[in-house]
Order: sequence, then structure tokens, then C-alpha cells
Amino acid sequence: MPRARPEPPISRDPARAGHVAEVLKAVAHPIRLRIVAILCEDEANVTTLADRLGASQAIVSQQLRILRSHGLVAARRENGFARYRLVERNLKGLVRCMERCGR
Repeated sequence: MPRARPEPPISRDPARAGHVAEVLKAVAHPIRLRIVAILCEDEANVTTLADRLGASQAIVSQQLRILRSHGLVAARRENGFARYRLVERNLKGLVRCMERCGR
């Protein structure tokens, strides 16, 4: 099986830079960033996320809708509830990097 060709660096690829900028915009909100950080640990439903965030379920649902529209998280149904998980696996590394910011 042939090896995948490495992606060009962002500095040389305007389309890729645009995509990465959209991902950063999608997580550049305190609640969305915290949702992503929680989902780095495990799947969760809206109730669990709202409890951990100290936010209303309506606000959490709205922020999840934004993350879903960018293809960063996905939901699956379980016992009548939607359970959310990360789709963009590279967000785990981004969150780890951001955890070190400001130290």
C-alpha cells in the first residue's frame, strides 16, 4: 500500500490555512473550547456537558450545533439521548497545546 503524501505546510498552502483558520474560529469561544476539552476525555450528552460547564442545556446545545456544523463533533443516539464525540482527532493535540498557554 503506498504511503500517504504529507500535507504541505500551512505557510505554503492557502486552502489548508483557510481550513485551519475555520477550525480555530470554531473553537475560539470559551464554552466551545471547554466542550472540546471535555470531549477529549470521553463522549458526553448535553445534560452532562451542561452540568460540567455550569451552563444551560440550551446554550450547550447551541454551541454543539456550531461545532457540528464545522464537522468537529458528531452525535449518536443512545437510549433517546444524543451522545457527542470528537470527530476531528487532532483537536486533542490542540487542546493539550492550549492547556500550556499562559503558563
